[in-house]
Amino acid sequence: MSASKKGRGSRITFAIAGVAIIVLVAGLAIDRLEKPAATQASEPPSVPVVATSAGQQDVPIYYDALGTVMAENTVAIRAQVNGQIVSIDFRQGQDVKKGDVLAKIDPAPFQATLDQAVAKKSEDQATLVDAQKDLARFATLVGREAETQQNLDAQQSKVDQTKAMIDADQGAIESAQTQLNYTTIAAPIDGVVGFRQVDIGNIIHTTDTNPLTVLTQIRPCVAVFTLPQDDLGPVREAMLKGSVEVLAFDQDNVHQLAQGRLLLIDNQIDQTTSTIRLKAEFPNQDERLWPGEFIHIRTLITTRKNAVTVPPVALQRGPDGLYVWVIKSDGTVEHRSIDAQTINDKMAIVSKGLAVGERVVLDGQSRLDEGVHVNIRPPRAAQQEAG
Repeated sequence: MSASKKGRGSRITFAIAGVAIIVLVAGLAIDRLEKPAATQASEPPSVPVVATSAGQQDVPIYYDALGTVMAENTVAIRAQVNGQIVSIDFRQGQDVKKGDVLAKIDPAPFQATLDQAVAKKSEDQATLVDAQKDLARFATLVGREAETQQNLDAQQSKVDQTKAMIDADQGAIESAQTQLNYTTIAAPIDGVVGFRQVDIGNIIHTTDTNPLTVLTQIRPCVAVFTLPQDDLGPVREAMLKGSVEVLAFDQDNVHQLAQGRLLLIDNQIDQTTSTIRLKAEFPNQDERLWPGEFIHIRTLITTRKNAVTVPPVALQRGPDGLYVWVIKSDGTVEHRSIDAQTINDKMAIVSKGLAVGERVVLDGQSRLDEGVHVNIRPPRAAQQEAG
C-alpha cells in the first residue's frame, strides 16, 4: 500500500471519529434538554379555583321568625237602636276618618220621643211655678195664724215633688236625645271599611248577628310572631338598651315590606312549644302590610363591630367542625379550622382562625389537598376547566 493510500485512510478514520464525537455530544445535549421537560411533566397541574379575601365590616345580627299581620283595631259596626236604615254613606273598601257618617237610621220615632220629653218638662216647670206661689201664700197665712202649719208642710212637699219630676224629665230628655243621636252611625276610629252586610231600607236591630260592616285600622298595624325561649334573654337585653328595630319581608323572604319596632314581649312562655310570643308595630303608611298576611320578621338584636366576614360557600364541614381552604403567599392551600356563624346566604362571620385580607377558596374545594398549588380563576373560567 502506498503512502498516499495510508494518508487517505487515516483522514477517513479521523473524520468518522469526529462525527461520532459530535453525535455523542448532541445526544447528551438532547438528553439534558429532555430531562427537565420530563421532570416538569411529572409535576401535578395547578387546580383552578375561585377565591376571595376575607373582609371586615359591621354586621347586624337578626333573629328570624314567621309572623302574622294584625290590625291595630278592629270594630264591628252595629246599631245601638232598632230602626229602618234610610241611608248608607260609605263605599265598601273606603278609607274613613273618626266621626265620618257611615249610615243613618230613620230618626222620626226618636225625635217624637224627645219632643214629648221636652214638653213634659215644660209642663212640670209650669206646675212648679204655681206650687211655689201657693207655698209663698201659705207661708204668709201661717205667719198671720190664718193657716195651719200642716197645710204649709203639705204645700212644701208638692213643690219638692214637682222639682223631682222636672229632674226626671231632664233625664228623659237626655235619654231621648241619646237615642236620637244613635240613629246616626259614625266611624269610631280611622280605618278601612269592609263589606257592607246590611242594605238600605232594611230594619236593623241591636241584636243582629251580622254587623253593618267591619272597620279595620291598618295604619299603624301590628305583627305577632314567636321565637324560641332561648332567644328571650338577648331580646330582653336589646329592649333594655332602647328601641329594637324590626323588619318585615314578604312570604318569599326577599322583598322588604316595612320597618317598625318591637312593641312587647308576652308575659309568659308557651310551655307546650317552648316559645315566646312577641308583637311588633309598623307605621304602614303605604299599606304594604295587610291584616291576616303571613310575613317574615327580622328582629335586630345587636351589631357585631369590625367582624371578619366571608361568603358562606367558603365554609366546609369536617369531622372536627368547620374549616376553610386558605391560599398562602406561595400559591399553595392550607386546611384551616375556624369558628364561624352563618348570617345569611351571602355572609358568614368568622370569630376565630382567619384574619382580614387572607384569601379563601370559594369553589373547587373538592379537588384540593394540603399543599396543592392553585390557579385562581374567574368563576366562569374555573367552572369550564373543572368540567
